Amino acid sequence: MVKVLFICLGNICRSPMAETIFKHLVEERGLENSFEVDSAGLIDYHEGELADNRMRRHASMHGYYITHRSRPVETGDFSHFDYIIGMDHQNIRALESMQPAGSRAQILDMASFLREHEAATVPDPYYGGDQGFEYVIALLEDACASLLDYLCEE
Repeated sequence: MVKVLFICLGNICRSPMAETIFKHLVEERGLENSFEVDSAGLIDYHEGELADNRMRRHASMHGYYITHRSRPVETGDFSHFDYIIGMDHQNIRALESMQPAGSRAQILDMASFLREHEAATVPDPYYGGDQGFEYVIALLEDACASLLDYLCEE
C-alpha cells in the first residue's frame, strides 16, 4: 500500500482539497486498496475544523465533497507515510527541517507534478477571492492526476 500525505500551512484549503481530489482519482481507477491518503497542516491553529467554507463551496461546484478535519503534521507521519507532498516552497522547507533522520518519507513538491499548468507553487487562496480557489482546484486536479500516474509507475 502506498501512503500519501498532503501538506499545506493550516490544512483548511489546499491540502484537504488535494486529498479529496486524489482520493477521487484513486476511486475512479479502482485503486482504493492500494493507497492510503490523508492531509495535514504545518500549524495547529485550525485543528479539528472542517476545510474553509469557501474551499468546500468551490469543491462542491466541481463535484468534490471535503470531509477532512484539520490536523497538524506529526513526527510519526514521517515514518508512516511514503510520500509527503508540500504545496509550496515554504511548506517543503518546513517539512525538510521537521523530518527526523532516517525517516522513510520522501518529501515532494506538488507543483513539480503539473502537466497542463505552469506554476512554481500551488498558491494559498485563503486571502483571495473566488478566482484563487478555482485556480487552486485546477492546479490540484492537474497535479494529482500526474502524481497518481507517477506513483502507479513506481
